[in-house]
Amino acid sequence: MTQITLKDVAAKAGVSYQTVSKVLNRQASVTPETEQSIWDAIQELGYQPNISARNLRTRSSNLIGYGWQASDDNSPHPVLNHFLYSAIQRVEAHRYHLLTFLLADSASATNELYRDLYARRQVEGFILADTNNNDSRIAFLIDAAIPFAAFGRANDDWDFCWVDVDGRLGMGQVIQHLQERGHQRIAFITWPEGSRAGEERGYGYFTQMAQAGLPTSPAWVVRGENTVHDGYQLMQQLLALPAAERPTAVACVSDQIAIGAMNGALAAGLVIGQDIAITGYDNVPMSEFLYPPLTTVQQPIQEAGEQIISLLLKQINGEPIPQKGILLEPSLIVRQSS
Repeated sequence: MTQITLKDVAAKAGVSYQTVSKVLNRQASVTPETEQSIWDAIQELGYQPNISARNLRTRSSNLIGYGWQASDDNSPHPVLNHFLYSAIQRVEAHRYHLLTFLLADSASATNELYRDLYARRQVEGFILADTNNNDSRIAFLIDAAIPFAAFGRANDDWDFCWVDVDGRLGMGQVIQHLQERGHQRIAFITWPEGSRAGEERGYGYFTQMAQAGLPTSPAWVVRGENTVHDGYQLMQQLLALPAAERPTAVACVSDQIAIGAMNGALAAGLVIGQDIAITGYDNVPMSEFLYPPLTTVQQPIQEAGEQIISLLLKQINGEPIPQKGILLEPSLIVRQSS
């Protein structure tokens, strides 16, 4: 079988082979119609570029790196999975691909991994997720001048590209909904201290409670890992409070914790949505199929993934970035659990 060449594609599309080459390497300024005719010719002829040779010419791997960190209990990450899928869609639309790798056990080893992958030009830049306050990965990449964009913030004084969802607004919407339903004793199940996302959602809880003139109590704010098990145990802890102090509603920092909290309430003989209101956060796929369906917060994860890749590719291509930080708005989804 004769190998299809750039000249064959050019003849089919009615352009020069130099134009085809520039389109493949994202260096051409052609009309959308011309670019489409080239891609149509490539598909029709079955042209397969020599990736290794092209990478040597352009000194580009056409790969974006993403470090994967498994949870201690191997629990699923539906939000991060959705984010990663949207990022891959956006990356491949620009003729890049995603290279995933496991993060090391220590911060120093992880930073060396980032350094080596970029120094060897195995990747053109990185996307980060699951960020925390003063995230050492972000500090290292800033200092090393390596292109990256993060899903989440780390330190308000640091200058880097990030996209985040307004957790203060999202949890504020939850508390406002619960107070409109007549609840005054509202508890908050959240993550351990140090989580940036947890802090933002906690700020929304305390701010909205204060604005509504509702009391808060240290006994109503309990912390645990992002697991169903901890949600169950922490709900049991809240229900063990004296009757006069027991919350009538519980806002959870995630759907995963909320599922455990619902099971804890059911085990205590409570009717969720009547005896006690429970809310989650993230709108994971199973949340609408629970019994009762879970009130939760929907995050624009698809848009977040697209925006992060856009910020990263601008860095890689040396394009101006008018806004490095993008804060997206979540929306409340009310269901029977509240």
